[in-house]
Amino acid sequence: MRYLILIVSALVIFTSCKKDKFTTAPQIKYKSLSHNAVDLNPNSAVPIVTLHITDAEGDLGVNGNDIAWVYMKNLLTNTFDSLPFPDLQTAAKKNFEADIDITIDKVLKCKSQPGNVLHTDTLYFEFYVTDFAKNKSNVVTTTDAVYFTCQ
Repeated sequence: MRYLILIVSALVIFTSCKKDKFTTAPQIKYKSLSHNAVDLNPNSAVPIVTLHITDAEGDLGVNGNDIAWVYMKNLLTNTFDSLPFPDLQTAAKKNFEADIDITIDKVLKCKSQPGNVLHTDTLYFEFYVTDFAKNKSNVVTTTDAVYFTCQ
């Protein structure tokens, strides 16, 4: 009998400690950066950030007037912008899980230097998303730097 109580107690503790992967508010994790060097050359490829996202309801993308958004911020210049999710209605479902790629060109800004000197800024970015119900995800920061050569 004592062992049965011990086993049941252990099972309750393990199941109660398990964090649910799918929540009402979207959850994101920083995954990767496509490359980390960019300059002012118009032919220079803009880095792409990959985030992993989960959402219990799958209410992401564009659905009529409902739009889910990705918000991003350049932490050096505090440049902030957003972009709508692509239309995911064919893929979005309960317990939605996917990787999304975000081009950071809208917030790729230099910190100006006196005399327009050519320099390299080290940039990090913050991201969060909102779903149709305006639930805000956690905020993630890139762990890989982008080195932006600019004036």
